[in-house]
Amino acid sequence: MKTCVFYARPAALSLALAAAFPAFSQSPAASQLSETVVTASRVATPVTDVIADVSIIDREILERAGQSSLRDILAQQPGIQMGSNGSYRSNSSIFLRGASNSQTIVLIDGVRVGSATSGGASFENLPLARIERIEILRGAASALYGPDAVGGVIQIFTREPAEGLALSASVGFGSAGQRQADALVRGSAGAIGYSLGVSREKARGISSVSNPTSTSFNPDADGFTSTSVDAKLTAKINREHALTLSFLHSDTEYQFDGLPSPNPLGLTKLTSDARAKPKLNNATVRWDAQWLPQWKSTLTAGTSDEDSVSEYYRISDGRFGGSSRFNTGRKQLTWQNDITLDKDVLSLMLEDRSEAVDSSTSYTIKQRNVRSALASYALNRERWNALAVIRNDKNSQFGSFNNWALSAGYRLIDGLRAVASVGTSFQAPTFNQLYFPGFGNPALVPQRNRATELGLKYQQGNVALGAVAYHNDIQGFIIPSTNVQSSLAVLRGVTLSADVKSGATSYSLSYDYADPRSYSSVPASNDLRLVRIAQNVLNARVTHRMGDVSVFGELKLSSNREDAKVVGVGRDTLPGYGVLNTGVSWKVQKDVTLLARINNLTDTQYMLANGFSVPGRNLFASVTWAM
Repeated sequence: MKTCVFYARPAALSLALAAAFPAFSQSPAASQLSETVVTASRVATPVTDVIADVSIIDREILERAGQSSLRDILAQQPGIQMGSNGSYRSNSSIFLRGASNSQTIVLIDGVRVGSATSGGASFENLPLARIERIEILRGAASALYGPDAVGGVIQIFTREPAEGLALSASVGFGSAGQRQADALVRGSAGAIGYSLGVSREKARGISSVSNPTSTSFNPDADGFTSTSVDAKLTAKINREHALTLSFLHSDTEYQFDGLPSPNPLGLTKLTSDARAKPKLNNATVRWDAQWLPQWKSTLTAGTSDEDSVSEYYRISDGRFGGSSRFNTGRKQLTWQNDITLDKDVLSLMLEDRSEAVDSSTSYTIKQRNVRSALASYALNRERWNALAVIRNDKNSQFGSFNNWALSAGYRLIDGLRAVASVGTSFQAPTFNQLYFPGFGNPALVPQRNRATELGLKYQQGNVALGAVAYHNDIQGFIIPSTNVQSSLAVLRGVTLSADVKSGATSYSLSYDYADPRSYSSVPASNDLRLVRIAQNVLNARVTHRMGDVSVFGELKLSSNREDAKVVGVGRDTLPGYGVLNTGVSWKVQKDVTLLARINNLTDTQYMLANGFSVPGRNLFASVTWAM
């Protein structure tokens, strides 16, 4: 095994990327200028007119991912870092612009998902095969999406119907007993469209804990199985009205190293077989209505049930040794009206959302409701555009909160725009932060923040370049590891990105400098870097097509990060690392494609969370049939 350490000064990397950008600008004309983004403003907007800092992960990228998980795909995007508690599927955290996992909102087909106890979504339980597209909105977005959107929003769209009839199936095998299969049927008949898919994944896995001194360490392999089903039905009632019904079910079981509490069998770290069983059920009904040429409304009703169950068994005889349960049920009703005024759009929205906890742990309060009202105005002119948003959220526990945002973009020259934004957000404490026995503090109050960002965007032909600097002050920041409410946290950083297509070769490059810190009146807790977040991260991806064959490479370089010690108090420094993935896709016949990829080609040893393993070099190959 090898360890790679990567250190870089932000100024040096910035200059390097800036020097590279002019060479990219020689690429030919674009084919994607008509692409639209919904998440950036809640209204479909051409990507060339979007003010916010957004990324799109399309189906082509997802198909090239092979055995990689959603957390791996997201971690390749600008502004996103990841923490993982071991093996191929395990508890994962996403840090968007340095914000904690609970400070990023995750939506599936417009409906919010995630745990009300921990505050974050279970990324390990969201299957790539069932996803059509992902949009990532970076930056404080509570004015658009309500509480908790401090770092941003990740919106996942499930598979869509196709024209006529489309069938596909794939099967794959890889290292550590990895097996994967999925099937999909999509189509349309007259006014009806449909999509139905199923997938199954399995692996023997690796030991999830790497440090033998950990109280949970068990050297056995921790495997996983995952089954998922999604369905979508669309009906065009007439030219003005359409209905969409969508459903996603995902059921995962993965092993981890841990002990039950209480522990009636007296299990030890070497005799305990711990199994996590996350489950997700997400259902949505959407009614799109064009009441007048200038007035469109969308009514969305959805439910999301996210279960988090852990069970413990004795390895020798399989005897049951205890369990825990942390389940969340959400209901959401959203009515959005978009009124077109010449080139401008006025949006008015009402929303009612509830979340309830069903847990084996006793919580003083188990549910809350949030009622929201939003008004936004998108101003579009020849050389500049702007978006103004105001929102009120009435939280049944903490009262009424107002948030606002103002952003603008100005076209300096053809293809080059200057963009800027300022806005506020707030985040209510999670049920764990408030009421978990021995940890919770019911005196905690919501965190309030103000965020600003300034950037340049260039999009011309097949070239898209971006540079964004951001600063986010969070008053009353709740430190995740200690549950202490500090006086302030500051999330600041710079993101540089480039996406270029030159002939048969596509390039994607991003660099992030992040310096999130918390400040407190207690000297020992003052001016601390937030844990598990590196200051410097470079992501690069190159794809080259040679007729029916495509070869690709993916590179991640990360500087060091800090995390809590495995044993005792204080912090350890986790070394920087470099990871290289490579692969090839070959369209053997019109309907048959072979994929082979190697992740972590150099077998680099590194950690995303102190004491936890990550996979070493692993191979995967699959065959896909699509008609």
